[in-house]
Amino acid sequence: MPLKRTHVVFPSELILEIDALVGKRARSAFLLQAAEAEVLRLKQMSALKTAAGAWKDKDHPEFAQGTAAWVRKLRRESDRPLKKSPRR
Repeated sequence: MPLKRTHVVFPSELILEIDALVGKRARSAFLLQAAEAEVLRLKQMSALKTAAGAWKDKDHPEFAQGTAAWVRKLRRESDRPLKKSPRR
């Protein structure tokens, strides 16, 4: 990804804290990583808001007794021995 230089203003105290944690030489990398993490978080929050209400209980009757009960049922079914088919 091509880089672009930009001018961003931060409070002096914050810059001092960042420098104390990562050093002046790693400041840009730290801020880049922090910005990328925040962009990802905001995208995920937007996706969650968009998907809100998409799940309808009526479309998933298998969960009527709760998801824990559904998982227990699946586990019981997978513990049953498989029927052997006759050999040809």
